[in-house]
Amino acid sequence: MRLPAGVRERVAAVHCGAALPERLRLYDGWADRYEEDVAALEYRAPHLAAASLAFAFPAPPAGARLLDVACGTGLVARELHRRGFRCLHGVDGSEGMLERARSTGLYRQLRRCVVGREPLPAPAGGFLCLTTRSNPSNLRYKAELEAALAELERQGAWQKVLAQEVERWERATSEEESTQGTGYISGVVYIYQKCPVPPLEEG
Repeated sequence: MRLPAGVRERVAAVHCGAALPERLRLYDGWADRYEEDVAALEYRAPHLAAASLAFAFPAPPAGARLLDVACGTGLVARELHRRGFRCLHGVDGSEGMLERARSTGLYRQLRRCVVGREPLPAPAGGFLCLTTRSNPSNLRYKAELEAALAELERQGAWQKVLAQEVERWERATSEEESTQGTGYISGVVYIYQKCPVPPLEEG
């Protein structure tokens, strides 16, 4: 099945390895058509992220504090809301995407924040949810992201709950991006838990 006109070009533009300011500008411009385009790509990340969180969560979801990192237009929040999660917070580097996320009314709080460049806001005991693609043109960003997450672990701020590799993440926009000729690209769902703050020692 052919992709609708313009989808391939818009996806390629944001994944072309541009510097961060340019990439965020492209995401701002993409926000209005983002959901339509990823639907054409059969984008499964929101469903997969919500399913992973529901599997990992030990308590009833209604009181769970969740930080949706790189929340985009709020697709993950919609899936989580369907599963009973209500205490949702979101961060994204693109103000255009955040505007669309605000319009869902599903987040308690939304903030502009770029993971790895600024500290992530989250209450103690909260969970962090993040997804990314593993296609060739995204490998540099994926490596930067994983280095930032590893640093948060090293600092004792967050603890990894799972990193789940998924093969059929979304449709590939080119043969070069396709995983082993499947016509799809792969991706990863990351779930982290905020480490409790140790009590101050008396003395």
